Amino acid sequence: MRLRFAPSPTGYLHVGGARTALFNWLLARRSGGAFLLRIEDTDRNRSRPEHVEAILGGLRWLGIDWNEEPVFQADGLERHRADALLLLERGSAYRDFTPQEEFERARDAAVAAGSGAVTRLSRELAARVPAAEAERRDAAGEPFAVRFRVPGGSTSWRDMVHGEKRFANGEIEDFVILRGDGTPTYNHAVVSDDAHMGISHVIRGDDHISNTPKQILLYEALGHEVPAFGHLPMILGPDGKRLSKRHGAQSVGSYEEEGVLPEAMINFLALLGWSPGTDEELMSRDELVARFAMDRVLRKGSVFDPAKLYWMNGKYMGRLDTRELAERLRRTLASRTSRAEESFELSDDAFRRMTEALAPRSRSLAEMATLAAPYVGPVTSYDAKAARKSWYRNPGGAVEVLTGVRTELGRAAWQAETLEQALRGLAGDLGVGAGKVFQPLRLALTGLPASPGIFDVLLILGRERSLRRIARAIDTIASHAGPA
Repeated sequence: MRLRFAPSPTGYLHVGGARTALFNWLLARRSGGAFLLRIEDTDRNRSRPEHVEAILGGLRWLGIDWNEEPVFQADGLERHRADALLLLERGSAYRDFTPQEEFERARDAAVAAGSGAVTRLSRELAARVPAAEAERRDAAGEPFAVRFRVPGGSTSWRDMVHGEKRFANGEIEDFVILRGDGTPTYNHAVVSDDAHMGISHVIRGDDHISNTPKQILLYEALGHEVPAFGHLPMILGPDGKRLSKRHGAQSVGSYEEEGVLPEAMINFLALLGWSPGTDEELMSRDELVARFAMDRVLRKGSVFDPAKLYWMNGKYMGRLDTRELAERLRRTLASRTSRAEESFELSDDAFRRMTEALAPRSRSLAEMATLAAPYVGPVTSYDAKAARKSWYRNPGGAVEVLTGVRTELGRAAWQAETLEQALRGLAGDLGVGAGKVFQPLRLALTGLPASPGIFDVLLILGRERSLRRIARAIDTIASHAGPA
């Protein structure tokens, strides 16, 4: 098998394109075939080099590698023209000198007259120019479009997803394959390129189904073998309509920036329109390759559920070794700040302890990086609501608690068991529940109302940083004007 992914560099790699690339890649790897990449860059006005790099970068991040060098469609323009002229020579296409304005007026008149579909209008207009005159105008350099002469009958194929598909050729207009400026139209360029690349299977979104009969007719007219076609169901938003920006759809690069793991993204995308035939949801890349088959691709669209993606990502984060997760978190933190990885205020052991403590609370590396901020850097503010509740309702009591905590922590061995004994003993001496000690302390250490277990927090920060933060909190409470 030889399969391809053919994005247009007019935007970034989005979820739908990534899913199409993945299904092609899975089938190629399952069959031992080749997965090729073609950049369809013939739209010079909208194609951008940065979009090409973003597409390639998105595929690399997902781990979707390709065989052979990427093909750029614009490099095949001469071949596209030669194929169109070959069809012209064979009588499978004809010159059309009709100005666009004239064609549009004739089409509007035909529709107004109630003629319905105007599938042969272009042929009738072009026939007004005798063959000899057409040859003369061509030789004189007058621009013309080349239209494919759609034959009678019908065009059918057995779709790998939807089964038998058939279109009446009489409903297909003689379509342009070469514009007046000599550039190819989409359907013609795709057929020329796929034939040149030896593509055996074309897997793409089912919004391309209407293009397929035109392409099959071109394959046959050019004398090329027709590839197998499979059209994937659309990815839908929660409202059942095609996924778009209004649903919050993002580029693949955005999910990378938000700390989604590529392993989770691949797993999630694979289940958008494909079923393994069981209730399994978490599958490794190798498992997906081993089990993927087109006969398990669903015909109906699948809903993109961000909550499901982040749930799955959390599961994948939980599967990572703590050391590996810590390294990924370091890179995420470094990318979100101007600080180098080495400048975080934690030892390697403390960083891994923090990672382990934050993992159950995080669904993405970005979320974990936000939670890690009070540990890898200074606390610059305190949560206002938590401060009112834990400190400012009774400032004197809060200072008494934190002063006692500072004394106990200053002399306790820095181990979870002895720290717990010291703080619970202090709560008993003060005649309050342990929570009345832990909450003011948690806010002093992290600036937040919630955190991992308080003893984990102390062990992560270490004795000196913990004592400095407690002292600063006492000063902050003492200088406060009174209850807020």
